[in-house]
Amino acid sequence: MTTPLPGRQGTGTPAGACDLHDPSTPRPDTSQAPGLPVAPDPRRWLVLAIASAAQFLAVLDLLAVTIAFPEIGRDFAPAPASALSWVLNGYTIVLAALLVPAGRIADEAGRRRCFLIGMVLFGLASAACGAAPTLTLLIAARVVQGVAAAVLIPTSLSLALPAFPPRERATAVGAWTAVSAVAAGSGPVIGGLLAASDWRLIFLINVPVVLLAVGAGVRLLPRSVRGERHALDLPGTGLVLVCIGAWVTACVQAPEWGFTSPATLAVLAVGVVAGALGVRHVRRAAEPVVDPALFRTPGFTAATLGLLSYFVAYSAMTLGASLLFTDVWHYSVRTAGLALAPWPVTVLVVSALSGRLVAAIGARATGVIGGLCFVAAALWWLLLADDGSAGTHYAAHFLPGLILAGCGTGLYQPVMFAATGLLPPRRLSLGSGVLMVSRQFGTALGVAVLIAVMGGQQSPGIGGLRGGWLIAAVTAAAAVVAALTLRPAGGRDGGEDG
Repeated sequence: MTTPLPGRQGTGTPAGACDLHDPSTPRPDTSQAPGLPVAPDPRRWLVLAIASAAQFLAVLDLLAVTIAFPEIGRDFAPAPASALSWVLNGYTIVLAALLVPAGRIADEAGRRRCFLIGMVLFGLASAACGAAPTLTLLIAARVVQGVAAAVLIPTSLSLALPAFPPRERATAVGAWTAVSAVAAGSGPVIGGLLAASDWRLIFLINVPVVLLAVGAGVRLLPRSVRGERHALDLPGTGLVLVCIGAWVTACVQAPEWGFTSPATLAVLAVGVVAGALGVRHVRRAAEPVVDPALFRTPGFTAATLGLLSYFVAYSAMTLGASLLFTDVWHYSVRTAGLALAPWPVTVLVVSALSGRLVAAIGARATGVIGGLCFVAAALWWLLLADDGSAGTHYAAHFLPGLILAGCGTGLYQPVMFAATGLLPPRRLSLGSGVLMVSRQFGTALGVAVLIAVMGGQQSPGIGGLRGGWLIAAVTAAAAVVAALTLRPAGGRDGGEDG
């Protein structure tokens, strides 16, 4: 979606360009030359690389830890599985709950400042995880990691997007999305390789990356202008935290508590009530934590709902494929990781081309094609994957679905995440945070739905996996519908902006 951002009237300066100047540096006088184009920031690809590094670490630490659970459990034996699960759930829940408030704060306090603080905090928390002598301290450090990731993720995209002219934004978001997809796809592989030596390396390896990113960020990241300061909406922030936190908690804990247990239903009810009160509050508050005007921005509501549906399918398909390889076809963890590798590799290739496709056929058509690829991938596995007893061939029966899923990821995500670029500059991080909540909640919901379809079994049969792929096909179809409703600013569905 490469429709130009609305600029300040009378200046000819694109929206978001304010983030590319030091506040102490006088701006060039464009009053005599309205419409004068602003040259692209020569640092834009380096800015994107730094922002993508943060995204990579945040996503990688969400997934790489899962594969190391047995090793962590042995180190902290006899810790119960319910306590051990919070090494992952503490990070997931805190990250999802804080994305929106963190995005709002970054828009007002300055994205560069918040990004660098978040990186430093993430590095310190990673070091604490790697050195944690007890399970309690490891969980506490993971919670702090989740706080830092909640600051990093929305600011990473909102820092990078304004550095690119509108015609390059689809390509930039494609690259950013590819990094996220590669982190997701390689997480189990990297986690398995590191855990085979020492699970603490999963966290300690973050530290040098953080040091490098902070050093480069201090030198290269554009200084952002602080947004207009407003009083913190404490009631609204509290309701958002409770709503999102409760929903994600219900999803990630339901397999352990029971999908219809009183605890699950009670937490879910708390989230629903907080959500209803939150909607009422933001409609009445003078300065709400989530401005309802976000959802009046062309394409933003469609992107929010589309990403939610897409990531339900994405997480169900990813987990289903992993379980098929390890529990049904009995691959080793390393072999299973390599078997999944064509997915992120395809994403890398397709994402590099997504900007050109958007320019040629438009954002809406590109998103629809990506969603349809995802539907086709789920249906391929639903129809052709079996338990291996009939001589299943990976190359014929499963690999085409991985390639279709990679094409869908590389085309759909950039279009939907690029909706952030249509927002007013003062709301870029907040908008990114909202879209990331859709991602996190959809991911948690997809895993919960798949486990529910499998009857709560951790080692499913092929029948349960097929049920999960059917649901993935349906939710991917809902993502296609969301893409069909995209209405870019000015009513154009173009790629190249004139």
